[in-house]
Amino acid sequence: MWRGALQRLRRSTTVPEVRAERGIGSPWLSRLGANRNDLMTILNDVSPMPERIVDPAAARARHGDRFDFILRMLQVGDPLADAVIVEFDELGRSARVALQRGLAEGRAAVSDAPPAVDALLAQVETLPEWVSTMQLADGDRTSLAVPFHWSNLAFSCGSLVHTYSSPSIARLLVGTGRLTSTAPRRLAETGLWNASAILPGGLLRGAPGYVQTVQVRLLHARVRATATAHGWEAGRWGVPINQADIARTWLDFTVVPFNFLAGIGYSLTQEEQSRLYRYWWYVARLLGLDERFFLGIENHEQAAELLDLLDSTTAPPDDDSRALVGALLDAAITTLAAQPQSPMDATGWRDLVHAVTRSFHGAATADALGIPESPVTAVLPLLAAGEAKARSHQLQLPGALQTAEEAGIRAFNGLIAALPDPTAYQEHAAAA
Repeated sequence: MWRGALQRLRRSTTVPEVRAERGIGSPWLSRLGANRNDLMTILNDVSPMPERIVDPAAARARHGDRFDFILRMLQVGDPLADAVIVEFDELGRSARVALQRGLAEGRAAVSDAPPAVDALLAQVETLPEWVSTMQLADGDRTSLAVPFHWSNLAFSCGSLVHTYSSPSIARLLVGTGRLTSTAPRRLAETGLWNASAILPGGLLRGAPGYVQTVQVRLLHARVRATATAHGWEAGRWGVPINQADIARTWLDFTVVPFNFLAGIGYSLTQEEQSRLYRYWWYVARLLGLDERFFLGIENHEQAAELLDLLDSTTAPPDDDSRALVGALLDAAITTLAAQPQSPMDATGWRDLVHAVTRSFHGAATADALGIPESPVTAVLPLLAAGEAKARSHQLQLPGALQTAEEAGIRAFNGLIAALPDPTAYQEHAAAA
């Protein structure tokens, strides 16, 4: 049964130079200060180490000054976005109207914007020298070319499981009272933002992905303010949705899903990796991530250094992580089984989801998350071999890659059309 289902799954999918100073992916300390003495002056002003950090001695031995940078970033939120939240609360509707108009029409259209809103608009609409409008017009074609069912699996079983495995992030999300009870909706909303961000032209000024990315950033700031006001233990967890957490999220849309895909046979060329990361540099900027985290990362190997630094200092999954991941995977399975012409029912998808999740994250993490073993695990090598062959054909056959990209564009546009109601981040930023 399984071999036939997996064969149907494979058949269901048609197969100017900018230089940036290197960031955390290579020699990057020069970006932290004018010289090493300046750097150490900055890093010596670090708050006490949050209790969330595990095995700091090993992390410092392996990563050196990068570890100290992470410690500092655990205490940093997003000052520009945080200031906008203060204005929202003080000024109400007028501040929201100014922001929404500025995002849609540009800063010049809002001559009377309050100071914090104006500062945020100035930052997000200033195009850095390391990104071009041509790049943004093309969209993230590396992600768009991935077969849609694999993209969904990588997003759910790879990216979000990794995000929710962090106890600090899980604790914050469970505290909102939303994700475990409305997991399908939250999964769809995150997917909507991702789709809007990667489609051609999605990140151009005023486009849906551009607007939504800033709205997500502001929702993060709102959660940060609310958690802080309600007794968040910063000494234990760091600032809510701090810079290190945002960096983890950025990795969960770059190296994490594509490492997942490599495990099932879909690997990227070096050129595709570079194109992927350079596109997501701009996403990171719009999300409010400090450039020192991402500039210079152009391939999986460099991204893996940052990923290892964050993962190696993160505690194992806890009860909050298990609750979130359980709800997430249930929602993903339901969504996959409900797709038109789905090659499997919910039981088949559940077995596959459990198998690929355990394979990617490892038995220890999977056990900690309560993900059961699956009978499908034994056939994953066959699945990967078949997908690797299909991927090879995609790269070699004239026009195949473009066909795959066009299929991805149609699929992601369909995903957007299926969620017409406002999302949580859109409602938060709304002027009403």
